[in-house]
Amino acid sequence: MEKEKKPIQLPRYQQIAVEIAERIADNRYPVGEKIHARSTLASNFNVSPETARKAINVLVDLGIMEVRHGSGAYVLSKEKAEVYLEKYQDVQSIQEVKQAIMESVQQQKRELENFTELLDQLVSQTKRVHNFAPFVPYELRLDSKAAHLNETINDLNLWHETGATVVAIQKQENILLSPGPYAKLCADDILFFVGNELSFQRMHHLFYPEKLSK
Repeated sequence: MEKEKKPIQLPRYQQIAVEIAERIADNRYPVGEKIHARSTLASNFNVSPETARKAINVLVDLGIMEVRHGSGAYVLSKEKAEVYLEKYQDVQSIQEVKQAIMESVQQQKRELENFTELLDQLVSQTKRVHNFAPFVPYELRLDSKAAHLNETINDLNLWHETGATVVAIQKQENILLSPGPYAKLCADDILFFVGNELSFQRMHHLFYPEKLSK
């Protein structure tokens, strides 16, 4: 769901300055008209006279209005009001882009923190699995092309040659648990053994040396 954009808030007197400029650009306040800060602006915009005077001062500084001493504030230039509104829109666009970038950065930061947390969980779980991995047996089926058929575990000196410990041998429908050193290995046997990845590779190389050498 797309997040709703929050409007960029200007100080109240600047908001009023923009609205007065819009009215001047639309000829609702024609050039030469006197605008009373206390009576007209304060009541129309529901603000204090001081806030209204600040808004007029902004427009005076921009040459959109002028203050005639002893008389009051008058609309001076429609063209400058239009230029001011155009620049205001550009500034608003820049501020909106800046706000969107900051929100995107914050969103990416939150996503990165979430990713880091998930990664930490994965590493933790992987470590736990790794601690138990040596007790999960590998399987190796001996087909008719396997080497060392009809030899015993003792004949092959399996543990010294491979680092693997045979924990079971499946012979057709029967499973021989904890086979002794004189258990004979035959075609169609399935060896179950524990060890590390190197032990697994050495067992394959022992019984199928040609496959690994190709």
